[in-house]
Amino acid sequence: MKRRTLLATAMAATCLTAPAFAQDINVCVSWSNFQEERWRTDEAAIKGALDAAGASYSSADAQGSAAKQLTDIESLIGQGCSAIIILAMDKDAIGPAVDAAAAEGIPVIGYDRLIEDPRAFYLTFDNKGVGRIIAQTIFDIVPEGNYAIIKGDPGDPNAGFLREGMEEVIGQAVADGKITIVGEAFTNGWVPDNAQANMEQILTAANNDVDAVLAQNDGMAGGAIAALAAQGLNIPIGGQDGDLAALNRVARGSQTVSVWKNSRELGKAAGEIAVALAGGTAMDAIPGAIKFSGGEKGVEMNAILLSPTPITKDNLNVAIEAGHISKEQACEGAMPGVAGCE
Repeated sequence: MKRRTLLATAMAATCLTAPAFAQDINVCVSWSNFQEERWRTDEAAIKGALDAAGASYSSADAQGSAAKQLTDIESLIGQGCSAIIILAMDKDAIGPAVDAAAAEGIPVIGYDRLIEDPRAFYLTFDNKGVGRIIAQTIFDIVPEGNYAIIKGDPGDPNAGFLREGMEEVIGQAVADGKITIVGEAFTNGWVPDNAQANMEQILTAANNDVDAVLAQNDGMAGGAIAALAAQGLNIPIGGQDGDLAALNRVARGSQTVSVWKNSRELGKAAGEIAVALAGGTAMDAIPGAIKFSGGEKGVEMNAILLSPTPITKDNLNVAIEAGHISKEQACEGAMPGVAGCE
């Protein structure tokens, strides 16, 4: 809560001072794969923060291509960026884009996915914590048995952070032989259809003897659920992002938990931090920032890590009351006893 309080204070201060100079600020955003449902919410929050500060917005969608993202960013820089927010498609391939921005003196924010470079400010949720929440929620229901793990894209550091958090919860039970991981697979592009194919292969190899699934996001959880349903299976499964379809699955009982990372909060913070950096605030002077060095290379960076919220049938009302999803959307076909649906 302390980090959130500091961030709120910092952003309030930014909002008070930004309009004096922000009318000349253009914040550029490079999206890795804007077709995912949740990025639309993030974008609206970023735009809202920029509008409030009097800054403008430009963007490009890499459509899942690391190569296109580099050309996108080159084009955005050419159009004139005061700061650039990057949702990186590939943690290693993005390096030349950071070089290009740095050469022009443009501050960079690594948005939601780590860009392990001290010249980038890292803004995300605690992804290792998300992995812990997914695993703990499922482990509390299935402390022994056969687990499948559906991981995200191999080029995304978040897949590793999420897996590390999961391991903190289930690692000892695996070592003790109480849990057997019968299948574990990366999913190219975090694409639900690819996740469904991964789940189908795991089910075939395990002869359908799977007791629980840890999926690293809601879209992939949906793909895995489709594969399970085709075999007549409905087992505990977790995901993240608070996708509207996933929250309805929580109400229906086909998904156990969706760890909601309030995209409105993250997007608002990104917009406000971008304006502050564009206005000359140093990265280490952003109030609430911490030093982060948990990446693969151990590079120390300035960062803010927000706290996520697990949504289950017992607290679905939290997402409804926050306006993230309507009661009608959340509760269609809900099973009895779902909070917010009665």
